[in-house]
Amino acid sequence: MVRKPCVSKNNLAKEDFTKEDPWRVFRIMSEFVEGFEVLSKIGKAVSIFGSARTKPGTEYYKMGEEVAYHIAKAGYAVITGSGPGMMEAANKGASAAGGQSVGLNIHIPCEQKPNQYVDTLLDFRYFFIRKVMFVKYAKAFVILPGGFGTLDEFFEAINLIQTERIPKFPVILVGSEYWEGMLDWVKEKVLKEGNISKEDLDIFTIVDEPKEVANVIKKFYAKR
Repeated sequence: MVRKPCVSKNNLAKEDFTKEDPWRVFRIMSEFVEGFEVLSKIGKAVSIFGSARTKPGTEYYKMGEEVAYHIAKAGYAVITGSGPGMMEAANKGASAAGGQSVGLNIHIPCEQKPNQYVDTLLDFRYFFIRKVMFVKYAKAFVILPGGFGTLDEFFEAINLIQTERIPKFPVILVGSEYWEGMLDWVKEKVLKEGNISKEDLDIFTIVDEPKEVANVIKKFYAKR
């Protein structure tokens, strides 16, 4: 009788077809299907972005709460990345207003736990699928003070509008004091060098008053 060689755990891992790229296609499809199924039932919504590092009780945290509160009062669900900081503030504000509070959680090495104010939660393994969900079901993007992830969402949104890959919708920066340095650079360097057009600066709006965010969104759709 010929004995079969012992198969180590490492060999099993190598033979596991679920770790190959073709299998990942099915996992990607399942995330899209679940996201579409859940979010299509939410109704009109606004995606809100901001730093996960913002501490509760700070000026910007309170700003996030107020912004989301007024958006929810205007009849919109609030969608965030479900984490702490500004995401928590936005979900908290939406809940306080009696609105729907949605969280799109992402699996990352330092596991992010959904905040307690999320009442509709979706988990994603892939950032690009999660980003599609933020855009597809949003009537507006609201950009609160944040870091690289927040900047990524902001610039991707205005690039998609600029290139007409998606219809124009409100993209609102909140807090001129926080954003003015970046905006000065965009005007003095990017625009001056001809890398964008002057009209591209109209793709987004900047406001300081939390209540004004909801007003900008309402005015935009009143015209349509």
